[in-house]
Amino acid sequence: MGSSSTPPPPSKRRRKDQSADDTSSPVVVFAHGAGAPSSSDWMIKWKDMLKKALNAVEVVTFDYPYISVGKRKPPPKAEKLVEFHADVVKKTVAKFPGHPLILAGKSMGSRVSCMVAGKEDIAVSAVICLGYPLQGMNGAVRDETLLQLVVPVMFVQGSKDGLCPLEKLEAVRKRMKPMNELHVIDGGDHSFKIAKKHLQIKRSTQDEVEDLAVQVIAKFISASLGEK
Repeated sequence: MGSSSTPPPPSKRRRKDQSADDTSSPVVVFAHGAGAPSSSDWMIKWKDMLKKALNAVEVVTFDYPYISVGKRKPPPKAEKLVEFHADVVKKTVAKFPGHPLILAGKSMGSRVSCMVAGKEDIAVSAVICLGYPLQGMNGAVRDETLLQLVVPVMFVQGSKDGLCPLEKLEAVRKRMKPMNELHVIDGGDHSFKIAKKHLQIKRSTQDEVEDLAVQVIAKFISASLGEK
């Protein structure tokens, strides 16, 4: 009778520590956009949502050097951020060996994440692009990095995002080699913000719309990891 009362505590502990012990749980490296650091409200909110939805062992965020110097400076070309980003990824992989690696990014951070995912010495399971900046300031479509990728890519884009016309992204997606999916946030801008009037018409809230997007991301990542 006394021995039958001992099992519950270990089982509770196992559930609590499941993601740390279970190497099927992914580790995510999440990069910020050009204008705001990893400490921004947007990044913190999405970090928490991704961690929960993906049952991630950890979501690692960081600041690119140009944004960490105190004075706000414009970002350098995305290519110049790849080595620093890759170094963060390698350190994360060393800290969480055996866990599938997911790269995620906001805007510019998603573009650099795709560049890092193309490096031969880093094994990436999937990339999550939140507001991919497909179109440059000069109007040119920046599709080279996407067309070189061989890992699954999940795009989440606002329908009113001027940096990524959806018809142009659709054309690029058709030419991409790996499995890829697009979730459109109707009425969303580059940061997925939706006008109150639009939300009222749709009888929805900003939180509900973003929660749905995270659910779609989780389903895609689950499918991607299942293929490995």
